[in-house]
Amino acid sequence: MKTVLIVVGKTTDKHIVACINDYVERIGHYMPFTLSVIPELKNTKSLSEQQQKEREGELILGTLQAGDVVVLLDEHGRELRSVDFARWLERKQLSARRLVFVIGGPYGFSPAVYQRVDEQLSLSKMTFSHQMVRLVFTEQLYRACTIIRGEPYHHE
Repeated sequence: MKTVLIVVGKTTDKHIVACINDYVERIGHYMPFTLSVIPELKNTKSLSEQQQKEREGELILGTLQAGDVVVLLDEHGRELRSVDFARWLERKQLSARRLVFVIGGPYGFSPAVYQRVDEQLSLSKMTFSHQMVRLVFTEQLYRACTIIRGEPYHHE
């Protein structure tokens, strides 16, 4: 199974970029994994929040392939403990050809994106910057890989 993380806009903080890249490399030892960045929209001052979500949504949908299992990382999604996320991921590995996680822009997702997705997961009830969500998610994905393999990274 291939796993993809799609994000809208570049991560700008060099320290966060370094940490994300470290986890992306670690995840690559367990599964084929790609971080795909959709460029930020230009000239957004003239666009409403809804227009920005619609345009970003078109770009997100344009990167998806038929048959993808698409999971939004969304504040309204289901919360899982790390161990439960690992079990969830393990089940997806048996059934999905390509598992795609999506972190949207600052205003969330368009209705068209919500209609396309298979599931929604939330990382927390707290609000994080989009930069931090990328780091937290890549760490959790790495943690799930180590749990699946029974490696000592995760402690109960």
